[in-house]
Amino acid sequence: MTRKKGSWKYVLAAGLVLGGTLALPGARAAADKTYEQLKILVDILDLIRENYVDDVDTTKLIYGAAAGMVRTLDRFSEFMEPDISKELKNETEGQFGGLGIRLGSKEGWPSVITPLPGTPAYRLGILPNDRIVKVNGQTTRDVPLFDVANKLKGPPGSKVSITIAREPDAAGKEWTTHDFTIVREVIKIESVYSRMLGGGVGYVRLAEFSATTPRDFSAALSDLKKHGMASLVLDLRNNPGGLLSAAVEIASDFIGDNKLIVYTQGRLPETRQDFRANARAPYASLPLVVLVNGGSASGSEIVAGAFQDLRRAVVVGERTFGKASVQQVIPLSDGSALRLTVGRYYTPLGRSLHIDEKTGVGGTMPDIVVPVSRETAVKLQVQEAEIFTPGKKPESAAKPEERVKDEVLDRALEILKAREVLSTLKT
Repeated sequence: MTRKKGSWKYVLAAGLVLGGTLALPGARAAADKTYEQLKILVDILDLIRENYVDDVDTTKLIYGAAAGMVRTLDRFSEFMEPDISKELKNETEGQFGGLGIRLGSKEGWPSVITPLPGTPAYRLGILPNDRIVKVNGQTTRDVPLFDVANKLKGPPGSKVSITIAREPDAAGKEWTTHDFTIVREVIKIESVYSRMLGGGVGYVRLAEFSATTPRDFSAALSDLKKHGMASLVLDLRNNPGGLLSAAVEIASDFIGDNKLIVYTQGRLPETRQDFRANARAPYASLPLVVLVNGGSASGSEIVAGAFQDLRRAVVVGERTFGKASVQQVIPLSDGSALRLTVGRYYTPLGRSLHIDEKTGVGGTMPDIVVPVSRETAVKLQVQEAEIFTPGKKPESAAKPEERVKDEVLDRALEILKAREVLSTLKT
């Protein structure tokens, strides 16, 4: 069957017209304008198919156009080809082979949101906001994020070489590059780490908000309470987020009274959805300090922002990452999928913590800012990582002479101590 050249364009045009039930003048004008703009893509596709020097795969052209279109929206929206979409569906139970890095995108470069505690990337000192500029010698500039992630993954025990670009800290003036050869491991995420710090202060670090985090968090708090916990430091540093429901459950343990914790809002007013605390909170009166930094994103920012607005805790550390948007994965007919930003999170007082794409400003600013140098941040990550040996207690990956002071944690302890002293004063 011979198809008249260009006839498929008219089929497309007809589809646009038949898609509506009532053709209002304004709607017709908008549809006509959209068709004229869409016609440019159709013309380009035809010109490539008919004139490009080599045969081309039309599907790849269309996928490339879709990916480019979505990249104009924001750094978290993404078009995923069928194999990438399938891989996303198959990643279950929090286990995968890789380096232990949560990736985002900044200015066309894959960037580290946070390394996961105890993983190869974490132990080597890779930091939040490091840009991965090469994988196995190949540039990653404008390469889709899932393609980069796929290159970083591989069989446990295999190696991958990466080059990162690190922004200067307060003392530096230029970006620096660092080369790493990393042995891949099976990454299993443990989200809750707890211990007593002395003086009745409990400490819980949340690596992320997974489906099991609320249950594990509740068990950790119960154990700390048995050991005399009278106040708590909740460490959300380098926590990239995770499940919204888990973050809300954690906050609800300290808030109660059905108070608003966070709400999401899409383009239309009716898309607003409120997330509230339970009527009762088991730790409503427990003195609380929350630690955050540039690797605290999404769910971490929701929890810290709610505590700030409701004056429930003191937030200490550095400005958070600024990822406070809602993504929905929409499957498409050929197995591909669209990860699309459909809303944003807002704190109880209506603050949007999402980073402004133009100014680069966003996130939660702590009540008390404690800057930490890049060098110190690397050392803190290493010494927080634990080495597990059968029959022995876990020990720090850092040698005693390499350990540094955690000034953010020290400031939190000072705040709790001051509160304890002030509560004993006579008025």
